[in-house]
Amino acid sequence: MKWIYLSPHFDDVAFSCGGLVWEQTQSGNEVSILTVCAGEPSPGPISQYAQSLHNRWGVVQDAALVRRVENQNSCQILGAKMVNFSIPDAIYRRSAINDTYLYRSDSDLFSAFPAEEIQLIEYLKKELGNALPQSCELVSPLALGGHVDHHLVRTAAEALDRPIWYYADFPYLLDLNGETGDIEGKLKHKCFSISERGLKAWKDSIAAHSSQISTFWNGVDQMRAAIQAYWEPLQGLGIWYSQ
Repeated sequence: MKWIYLSPHFDDVAFSCGGLVWEQTQSGNEVSILTVCAGEPSPGPISQYAQSLHNRWGVVQDAALVRRVENQNSCQILGAKMVNFSIPDAIYRRSAINDTYLYRSDSDLFSAFPAEEIQLIEYLKKELGNALPQSCELVSPLALGGHVDHHLVRTAAEALDRPIWYYADFPYLLDLNGETGDIEGKLKHKCFSISERGLKAWKDSIAAHSSQISTFWNGVDQMRAAIQAYWEPLQGLGIWYSQ
């Protein structure tokens, strides 16, 4: 089987379902991780908000390149093919009207998708339509937590009008106390087993995204403990699919 995971940013698939990806590749499936917001920022100074994130990540310059290399190492651990699209991360995107940055705070990133970017959904839909094979298992984020880039990816994927699997956005899921809204009534759920080796690969694939650990955890040890706790109830991972 051919599985294609849509990752809003370089780290989202590794964070949310790296163990499942590893199990699939080990079983002989062809797995690709398609990162949507993998493009370079436009020339010129970045916003103060984006710079504050770079500082937290410990990245002096060319953060997109650093994160691309991290993703390459992560995908290698998982045995997945890496595919990058050209849309920049939201923190780098500017208004076509007045050239100001559209997202200048955490609250901006987790607000309603702005009308000015609606055309980006149609653009991504066309890009996905051109890139995806006719036959594949397509996996999208549920967009839990409401990040605008996650919303962009899910909305464009659903506009393709094809069967979709969905993964819960981790660790945003934790802020919702495990609640996934009303999807239980709209989607079917399936649990996939993840072995101890798959669990280790999952943790290692996240650790490869070293610049992003500080976004959610105090260090790698805390991250590994969080993934352990997430895995233990099912010793696997549940994902959803459209009926």
